[in-house]
Amino acid sequence: MQLQQTIKSFIRPGEQSGYVAECLEISAVTQGETLDEVVSNLQEAVSLHLEGEDPADFGLVSNPHILVTFELQPAYA
Repeated sequence: MQLQQTIKSFIRPGEQSGYVAECLEISAVTQGETLDEVVSNLQEAVSLHLEGEDPADFGLVSNPHILVTFELQPAYA
């Protein structure tokens, strides 16, 4: 099995306010009021999730990157 170099995640607007970030390969979900805050929280959540674990158990290389996709709502005039 080839190990993945990236953890795929996406950020979407929260239901009431702020943003929610969720990873696809690992069980990491977080939120923040701003994009900067949610990205920082995402990095911390992934680090905490993998702390003390062998990333290979999740199909990941030892120092994976986080790939973020951002979901936007179209703006209508």
